[in-house]
Amino acid sequence: MTETKNGVVRYIEVEKPVLGNNTGDDQRLEQALKRELNASRVKIPYTVLRHLPSRLRAWDFRAKAVVFKERRSWRLVDLLDPESSSSILGAALDIGTTRIVIQLLDLETGQELGRTGLDNPQASIGPDVLARIHHSGREGGLDQLQDLVIRAVNENLDRLCREQGRKKEEVFLIAGAGNTAMTHLFLGMEAFEIIKEPYIPCVNIPDTLRAERLGLGIHPRGLVFLFPNIGSYFGGDLLSGIFFADLDKKESPCIMVDVGTNAEIVVGCRDWLMACAGAAGPALEGGMSKMGMTAGPGVIDRVALDPETGMLTIHTIEDKKPVGICGSGMIDLAAALFAGGMIDIRGKFHPDKCTGRLEERDGILSYILVDPENSGTGRAISLSQVDLNSLTSSKAAMYTILEVIVRNTAGLEFEDLEKFYVAGTFGSFIDPESAIFIGMLPDIDRSGFEVLGNSSLGGAARLLREPTAFDRVMEIRESITYIELNVNQEFMNMFSGAKFFPHTDRARFPSVEKGLLKNHPTG
Repeated sequence: MTETKNGVVRYIEVEKPVLGNNTGDDQRLEQALKRELNASRVKIPYTVLRHLPSRLRAWDFRAKAVVFKERRSWRLVDLLDPESSSSILGAALDIGTTRIVIQLLDLETGQELGRTGLDNPQASIGPDVLARIHHSGREGGLDQLQDLVIRAVNENLDRLCREQGRKKEEVFLIAGAGNTAMTHLFLGMEAFEIIKEPYIPCVNIPDTLRAERLGLGIHPRGLVFLFPNIGSYFGGDLLSGIFFADLDKKESPCIMVDVGTNAEIVVGCRDWLMACAGAAGPALEGGMSKMGMTAGPGVIDRVALDPETGMLTIHTIEDKKPVGICGSGMIDLAAALFAGGMIDIRGKFHPDKCTGRLEERDGILSYILVDPENSGTGRAISLSQVDLNSLTSSKAAMYTILEVIVRNTAGLEFEDLEKFYVAGTFGSFIDPESAIFIGMLPDIDRSGFEVLGNSSLGGAARLLREPTAFDRVMEIRESITYIELNVNQEFMNMFSGAKFFPHTDRARFPSVEKGLLKNHPTG
């Protein structure tokens, strides 16, 4: 098995002792590691030193070293028999408010072995960050929240390892990323100052920790690293995404959009990086909208308008009977309804165009997308006017955030962007054509759009494969300028103009004016 270049697994040779040179085994191991890592400092744990003499001599002064980069030095995690065929594994974590994703890696080859996702069990305490942080301030609340997520990670990582014929004790390293609040709650750190003016986190750059200190049941000497955050609203998940997308290496300006609980935006290149966050996501991922739900089997992720018949068709994940609709499906649905004239520019239903599909309950109109008999739940799947209003606000917030940071702050036009990256679970499913049609994303050349998928998870996995990039991650953190939009009056003024389909200024969306969606169904 061949180790990855500059990876966490290194094969070393330690200078053999001779008479006349009383240099200790520890120093000769340290020198060998420094040479291999091109490092000025390497930490060797006591647990390795205890049996170092007998192991070096049994292995003829050769060894397989598992190492990890830290802020000021490298750390030796463990020293192994160079002939050993036992697995050396790592796990990347995306610690999301709604979902947690775990990716299992072979650290010698860098190969992904498998991944699994689970609902964040902290949702049983509160659906959002605010509720969880308030709960953490109660007696025993912080320990309860940490215990929920640690137990869930342990159980699912153990299952993932067993599915691959491996053991959780063979996991030496965990790298994870989450927003600032999720990082604090995962580490069991007080988080309530994050939501109180002046919004100061307990820690921005967490130390690399022994996994056992957090209660994670991996290798006895295993380590855990969480990507640092920049502030209360700019977490390690976005920093991990920047690293994954190589935004800091681009010669021309690019933009990355990650929609989850918030819409997080980064724009820039190798010379500068600018970021902001704003509330655009809750309506799309099961927050404000009663219909929106997290992507999963049976969830509607695509809705298409047949240009010939004017009928809507749906697609569900894994082709299961429909049980609900996620953010990408809602955007497709809104675009199809608008293209078919079933909603107007204000996002209001046209009853005469929705013949047989509208029902009124408690004075609120709803569009029936799936009848009860065709639903996997036995209940109709519908889009209410309340849902549509939430979506309209979210799409307006998204477009306004983009316009403020690209045009007003960075002084660019959307056409100046070399790439438009869409990240996150939401970004894995979104059809840019639909998002443009409703005025959520700018009307630019479609070839500029690129879906990154789960960039938070991708950055964590990349760091496990490329530990030498640790310093680069820290440099990215220092180079970012964060823009606070929540107090930006200009944002609020522009927001009202974007609460129309696609916008009050239709000239910004020339392809929508031409009705291109009708010629480009989203199915």
